[in-house]
Amino acid sequence: MRYDRGIVKLLLSLFLSAALLVSGADKRAPSTAGPALARPESVGFSSERLKRLEDMMQQYVDSKELPGAVTMLARHGKLVEYKTYGKKDLASGAPVEKDSIFRVFSMTKPITGVAMMMLYEEGKWRPEDPLTRFIPEFKNLKVFKGTDADGKLILEEPAHPPTVGELLSHTAGFTYGLFGTTPVDKMYVQKGLFNSRNLQEMIEKLSTIPLLYQPGSEWVYSVSVDIQGYLVEKLSGQPLGDFLEQRIFGPLGMKDTGFWVPADKTNRFVTAYNANAKNELTPTTTLNYSRPPTMPMGGGGLVSTALDYMTFAQMLLNKGAFNGKHLLSPSSVALMSANHLPDKLLTGQFGIGRHFMRPGFGFGWDFAVFFDPLVAGSAVGKGTYFWEGAAGTWFWVDPANDIVFVGMIQRMLEPRSPDVNFLSRVAVYQALVEP
Repeated sequence: MRYDRGIVKLLLSLFLSAALLVSGADKRAPSTAGPALARPESVGFSSERLKRLEDMMQQYVDSKELPGAVTMLARHGKLVEYKTYGKKDLASGAPVEKDSIFRVFSMTKPITGVAMMMLYEEGKWRPEDPLTRFIPEFKNLKVFKGTDADGKLILEEPAHPPTVGELLSHTAGFTYGLFGTTPVDKMYVQKGLFNSRNLQEMIEKLSTIPLLYQPGSEWVYSVSVDIQGYLVEKLSGQPLGDFLEQRIFGPLGMKDTGFWVPADKTNRFVTAYNANAKNELTPTTTLNYSRPPTMPMGGGGLVSTALDYMTFAQMLLNKGAFNGKHLLSPSSVALMSANHLPDKLLTGQFGIGRHFMRPGFGFGWDFAVFFDPLVAGSAVGKGTYFWEGAAGTWFWVDPANDIVFVGMIQRMLEPRSPDVNFLSRVAVYQALVEP
């Protein structure tokens, strides 16, 4: 994307709207006055047709399928949609506001991926590097091959050591322990992987669990990005939270993004909900965000606002640039957002949730990629990349059409959840009348 005046204008607006509210006592004070909106027609959208997006979101709130939401849409560096819907907390009736804070869960992954790319640019790692170069604890990893007649695990040697590139594309052999039912997944739970005191302890536990499959032979959504968080700490010499704050959040002005919610911001923190058997929304307990974690999860631990995440996504669309600064080079963003899966994995066999790797739709380094959207059955622009979080937050970046979209909700994903990721894309692109 060309770094033009329109982009500079939006980014300055994003920066100034937050900076005007910063006090000497709290440099991370909230921003409640959002940037000004441009007319949709000024960037090729139909206002009339774009209203279908608003009607859809409002319908899901009115039908009590979603408690509340925030949506943001920008094109050519101009924000044309920034709207709130519904309640932040159903019991109190408090409304969602533009500066409401959401658990973004797996939308943490692209941020950790950017941190990894910063270290890549410093020459700290190569895609072909074996993980054992940086994590010697993994030198004796075996691969799960099945079970014998007595139910004992049959293990074999890895055909090759898992690499950093495979780690970034979820093809290194790891799993999550949250979604699968294999003996290996059960070991993740039995060993309390996510109850580790810190990332070092997590690595030590992982070193005693076999890989689920031969590296490079499958795509399995996994703890790979939590391992990346460990690599960021080891390669930079900084705690993950400090690295992200100093190298990403601070420069981008992401004042409400982090691994915890300070006491003076808890009134802005949105309640998370599950659906019961009657599809009624009920509050649910998630991670403890009241204090900094001892094990920051690079794969799913952050909270953020729609405006903060829009700024991050806009930086990616700008090929790594923000407000005259370059967090990444254009070539690094291109490398990160390219499909890294071979054709043998694009068969529809591998995926997570509603997203299955198939012709035209693959995975880059820490987000999914529509590298040939027409073949994949999507109306997005070629090269569009995206991801979503377990509580329903979602975003996408479309370099071909110069579009960024961010959506924030807090209904935990399950089969009955409205597929707002897909439906919002349909609503946005049917409104794009001047591509």
